[in-house]
Amino acid sequence: MGSAQKVVLAYSGGLDTSVILKWLIDEFGYEVICFAADVGQAEELDGLEAKAKRTGAKKIYIKDLREEFVRDYVFPAYRADVAYEGTYLLGTSLARPLIAKYMVEIARREKAFAVAHGATGKGNDQVRFELGCWALYPEIRIIAPWKMDEWKLRSREKMIDYAKKHGIDVPVTKKKPYSMDRNLLHISFEGGILEDMWNEPSEDMFVLSCSPERAPDKPTSIVISFKDGDPVAIDGRKLSPANLLARLNELGGKNGIGRVDIVENRYVGMKSRGVYETPGGTILKVAHRGMEQITMDREVMRLRDDLMPRYAALVYNGYWFSPEREALQKLIDESQKGVTGDVRVKLYKGTCTVTGRRSRYSLYNPQIATFEEDEVYDQKDAAGFIKLNALRLKVRAQVRKQGKK
Repeated sequence: MGSAQKVVLAYSGGLDTSVILKWLIDEFGYEVICFAADVGQAEELDGLEAKAKRTGAKKIYIKDLREEFVRDYVFPAYRADVAYEGTYLLGTSLARPLIAKYMVEIARREKAFAVAHGATGKGNDQVRFELGCWALYPEIRIIAPWKMDEWKLRSREKMIDYAKKHGIDVPVTKKKPYSMDRNLLHISFEGGILEDMWNEPSEDMFVLSCSPERAPDKPTSIVISFKDGDPVAIDGRKLSPANLLARLNELGGKNGIGRVDIVENRYVGMKSRGVYETPGGTILKVAHRGMEQITMDREVMRLRDDLMPRYAALVYNGYWFSPEREALQKLIDESQKGVTGDVRVKLYKGTCTVTGRRSRYSLYNPQIATFEEDEVYDQKDAAGFIKLNALRLKVRAQVRKQGKK
């Protein structure tokens, strides 16, 4: 069938995609082309090309997407001061649409009839990958083995046994079976021993950060510079988006910043526990908010904050390429004009605290805000302001009083 036999597989070299690569070849005879997106997995990409070909891949694309990931996905979301359910900083969620974008691009180039992924039928990634692919390439077929009747490897133990049987090296053992996903924004841990809500994450699990208890006794102070809502420099040194986030990860990790242990509501309806390390993203969120506090109009900030949970849910649920997310993004980006200046933050034993703000666009006027005597603000004006705002409360109280008679 020629090109109809080609499948582009989102490949990480981990347990799931390594097994799926071999399974697609043996079960259906497909010609599998692997795609690995470098979004900051570091040493996890070492030897990936050789491993994919040993396992049977016809070809593998490995594309460095770190700058695009941070510039076009992380920064736009963080302009929204984003957090899903108030806590999760969307580390995995933001990488998936970018991976989907290049999956379908390669599928077009290779004239593949389908793309494949290793996400399970219980998780969020299946939705993110598939919505992303279909938004950009409506005609593409999607192969998701976990949702196929032919797939019999429905546990990590069975997949590990399958990998051993076929000589596939995988970085997961039955003794340490939790799932990991890493990119430049965060690293996540799910499943396995973490499925028991009472199990505390072990210290040797963490990769990007030390524990707050082991962090230095001396605080670290840094200055982050912003331009229209995006960070552009640390301590006066301009850095590219990816290099800036990597530097914040290093500084935050050394100071025990960015660890969270949460139970979140997945889009498919179940609750799931996730342990995340997001050191640089945590610093960025705190500093960005500090910058907005002096440069952003009050009502514009309230409007953006009202919309943030909706925006975060759209990203979490896989609707990055949806018209509603794009419309919200335009409003958010407009709100960030003038969010420019410097924020000083102190990093200390798991905490990130704003200690200074400055901007030529600052809306803070010390002559108005001062507690000392001034000639700018007439305090007598506040009396009428309060009376007008109290009017509806007084009327309501009077009506209630009359009703009790």
